[in-house]
Amino acid sequence: MFFWICWMYWIFLTFLIDKQNRYRMNLSIIVLLTMIMSNYHFMVRGVELPASGLFLLAVSYFLIGRERQRAIIYIFICSFIVSIAYVTFHLFEIFDPIWIVFKKEWMMGICFTILALLLQKTFKGRMLIIVIGTMQGEFLYAYILSKYDFPYTIGSFAYLDVCFLISAILLGWSCLENAGTYFGSHFNLLGKSKQKTS
Repeated sequence: MFFWICWMYWIFLTFLIDKQNRYRMNLSIIVLLTMIMSNYHFMVRGVELPASGLFLLAVSYFLIGRERQRAIIYIFICSFIVSIAYVTFHLFEIFDPIWIVFKKEWMMGICFTILALLLQKTFKGRMLIIVIGTMQGEFLYAYILSKYDFPYTIGSFAYLDVCFLISAILLGWSCLENAGTYFGSHFNLLGKSKQKTS
C-alpha cells in the first residue's frame, strides 16, 4: 500500500499539478526520497532505525521550525496526543485484540484521520502532527515492548502503510473541503451575474 500511494503522489506532483506551484518540486523530491530510503535501516546502540521514518521526522521538524512559537507549541501538544493514541491502539491490539473489528491498517487510518481533523484545521498541520505523532509513537511503543523482551522493528513497512494511508485519506478530505469552497464561490458568482443581467 505504501508504494502504491507514493507512486500516485509522485505521478500527480510530477505530471499533473501546475508546474508553477512552488511546493511541487520539493514535495515530489520528499516522496521519491522516502521511497528510496524505505529499504534502508541502520543500527544505533543495538536499535534498528528506519531511514525513511527518520527522514520524514526530520522534514517535519524542519517545517515546524519555520512556524511561530505559539503554533510550534500547539503542534507539539497535538503530536503528543497522537503519539499517546498510537501507542494505546497498539497496546490494545496486543492485550485485547477482539475490538479490532476490521483490517487494522484501515481502522487506524480512519481513527487517526478523525483525530487529525479534530486537532488541526489545515492539511499541512494535520500531516505534521500525524508524521511526528506516529513516528514518536513508534519509538515509545518499541521502548515499552523492549521492557518485556518483545522484538519490534521501528518504522517498518506496516508503519509506512498506515502513515501514508492516513495521508491519502486526509488529502481526499481536504479535496472535498476545497471543492465545497470552490463550488460555493462558483455558484455565488453565477447568481450575481444573473442578477446583473436581469
